[in-house]
Amino acid sequence: MRNKPYIWGGGHGSFYDRGYDCSGTVSFALHGAGAIGSPMPSTDLRRYGERGRGRWFTIYSRNGHTFAVIAGLRLDTTDFQNGGNSGPRWHADIRDTGGYVARHPAGM
Repeated sequence: MRNKPYIWGGGHGSFYDRGYDCSGTVSFALHGAGAIGSPMPSTDLRRYGERGRGRWFTIYSRNGHTFAVIAGLRLDTTDFQNGGNSGPRWHADIRDTGGYVARHPAGM
């Protein structure tokens, strides 16, 4: 998924798509970890797994956006430094999580 563009609804028909939106990106990562079998929209990710931050994998979700922090790196489709949506990218900086619900896969 690296260097794929942001496409609204991308990653929901199939994990392997020509572009990804925010929840498609997080779903792809969860699938790669063996945690889910089909893509999930942001509303479902807000209720997925267990409450709170995980040791290795945390999903942050709210109405309209979701991202993940995996092993200390943020996987997000929003690129604040370059002015908006850029598609799935890894970021070393951690964004503000105010207003987001934190969830994590069991055991992660």
